[in-house]
Amino acid sequence: MHRSYQPLKPVTNRYLQQKWDQENFDNHRKKVTSVLPAVDTKGTKTPSHMQLKLKKMQLQDERLSVIDRDNRLLASRLASIVCSRGLVEHCNHYHIKSLNADRRRQELQSVGRQNMDIFRRLSSRQSEYRRQVWLEDWERTVRLREDISRYPPLFRDKQVPQISDDSAATTQSKRSDEFCKS
Repeated sequence: MHRSYQPLKPVTNRYLQQKWDQENFDNHRKKVTSVLPAVDTKGTKTPSHMQLKLKKMQLQDERLSVIDRDNRLLASRLASIVCSRGLVEHCNHYHIKSLNADRRRQELQSVGRQNMDIFRRLSSRQSEYRRQVWLEDWERTVRLREDISRYPPLFRDKQVPQISDDSAATTQSKRSDEFCKS
């Protein structure tokens, strides 16, 4: 039974149905082998204005004409240099002038005026320090220093040789007595 033909629909004659189905299948296979593609896989044709690019050619022509003109000017300059035997005019007939000079001059003048005003205010101001009080305080300090110094002011700058320990103790006691008296 597994080798016998089984139609899809119920039929009266299996043998005829098998023959018709085989013919339909063969016909289908012939059509499949001879079929042409239905989808156009060819690329799209590029428009002529996209292939030619006239604007690009125009820009290139303009650039080349500018280069040619510059080359001609350069060649004429080189020819004039060759004909003139290389003489060069090196004199500069212009004066260097800063566009900002007036502004800088005005700023310097205003700074100078401000400095003079500050100087006048400082010179007219009376000192807030009491110099006389400082001088009196300094004189008092000098007197105290001379009173408590080991040597009198006349011998202060001279070196005094070292005294033995016995005489140093007696001198120390004398000085302490003098300090207490004053």
